[in-house]
Amino acid sequence: MTSSGLPENPYNPHAWIVGEPVVGEGTWIGAFTVIDGSGGLTIGAGCDIASGVHIYTHSSALRCVSGRQYPTVDRAPVTIGDRVFIGANAVVNMGVTIGDGAIVGAGAVVNADVPPFTVVGGVPARVLGTVDLSEPTTPKVISAGREESR
Repeated sequence: MTSSGLPENPYNPHAWIVGEPVVGEGTWIGAFTVIDGSGGLTIGAGCDIASGVHIYTHSSALRCVSGRQYPTVDRAPVTIGDRVFIGANAVVNMGVTIGDGAIVGAGAVVNADVPPFTVVGGVPARVLGTVDLSEPTTPKVISAGREESR
């Protein structure tokens, strides 16, 4: 246990990481995150997981609403590609795959797969645009007919 009372992990002393997620080289995980690897979690290389993000590979919803007559905690793996940015306080739910180079906006709730180089945001998350890396030194987000340099 760390001085914060959270289980020790190699990424951030203020993150709660359970299970055994596979995390790629150069990935940064912010404080106050919940990383649930109990159902299988792979996070690629070079990702930024901002503060307050929750990644879940399980759900007890059906068990709860059935009064425990459905005895199972459902689990499904989450796969996050390389160089993915997940904004502050976003939630990634079980069974989701997020493709390489995607951006998940702050506060988004991701319930479905996100294609590579796609920008999503909102509750539930929906496609807002695409990532343009045609000039890697000046990447752009293209959304609703406009470009934004990042």
